[in-house]
Amino acid sequence: MSSLPLPQPGRVAAEQFVSDHLAHLVCDDVRGSTTFAGGQSAADAALASYDVAGYADRRNEVWPVERRGASRLSPYIRHGLLSLPEVWEHVAGGPSRDVTKFRDELLWQEFSRHWYARLGHQTRRGIRNTLPDANGGEVSQGWPRDMACLDSTLSELEADGWLVNQTRMWLAGHWSSRSHLHWQDGEDHFFRHLLDGSRAANRLGWQWVTGAGSSKPYGLSRQQVERRAPGRCAGCALRNQCPIENWPDDPTLRSTGPNPLVKSDLDPETTAGPTSVVTHGEPDVVWLTAESLGTHDPALAARPVLPAIFVFDEALLTTLKLSSKRLIFLTEALAELAEERELEVLLGDPADILRGRRVAVTFAPVPGFRKRAASLEPVEVHPWRWLRRPTSGSIASFSAWRRSVGG
Repeated sequence: MSSLPLPQPGRVAAEQFVSDHLAHLVCDDVRGSTTFAGGQSAADAALASYDVAGYADRRNEVWPVERRGASRLSPYIRHGLLSLPEVWEHVAGGPSRDVTKFRDELLWQEFSRHWYARLGHQTRRGIRNTLPDANGGEVSQGWPRDMACLDSTLSELEADGWLVNQTRMWLAGHWSSRSHLHWQDGEDHFFRHLLDGSRAANRLGWQWVTGAGSSKPYGLSRQQVERRAPGRCAGCALRNQCPIENWPDDPTLRSTGPNPLVKSDLDPETTAGPTSVVTHGEPDVVWLTAESLGTHDPALAARPVLPAIFVFDEALLTTLKLSSKRLIFLTEALAELAEERELEVLLGDPADILRGRRVAVTFAPVPGFRKRAASLEPVEVHPWRWLRRPTSGSIASFSAWRRSVGG
């Protein structure tokens, strides 16, 4: 266990903090996102400035950047700086078509959380299908950089840690349908670099694009690039011999067989967490997780005078080898919190560090939290801020899920 100095505000300070204390845990040179800053003030500013008007028509536009209509709020939602209910309410009163489409995307995010909360690590396996001819592979095999559409998209992923949904589909489709590589390896690369990387939305998206979680895979073709990024192909060295000129052949899919958990959850209360605060005593510290780093985190807000603690899980990060952009984003959020209240930042095993502490915490719908909480036995657990609370109903498809939660 290492007790770390409190990170100081600002990008330069956050990069120095990661370089000094966490560089052995990352997969790249230490540098932050060229576009996104972490922290509650950045999240609040992004939400306040977001106008949903035009979203339905422009959400899938890629290039030039000025044509895009994506909200760019997902990194803040991912880490609890913004909640889905809060973002849902923000767009109320906007153009009806845009609000409906935007809220559909928020519901998809919620669906992914329900899906992952229920199935956990089983989501590493295709829920419906496997691609039996897939192979393990490197980034250079799955995404050749001599294609302008792939090169520009990968450059944005590596520099910004964020992509519009359309280009996420481009990369996932090319990786699986054309390069015939294991979708799990591509999903891992996304998870490593995306500031909004989560095993819920990220993994669900990969499964639906590749056909592992659906009946129809998505394949990248020149038609999509020219439609969503007009002019991009003109500057490509392969414009006259485009490898994606035509639609790819559908990959061979093999059914994985039924998973009873997809149809029904026998213990939805465990999946969803408490509906009200559960207390077993008086806490002495608020435990912050990577899912709840905002100042409006329920446990943090309910205990304003208690110190807070955040632990960089060294063993987990050693395995994941995330991009430094992600750790810098987290560090910027912690630095801002440290200006408002007492905060302790440590590196090590959260279970060992927190054992014996009387912690208050907000439930997180991920397997790692439930495992940690079971061993630590927090004295106070606050409910997760669901947009739709999980039920026992089917998660076999988005439409089936919406029926089950009254979406």
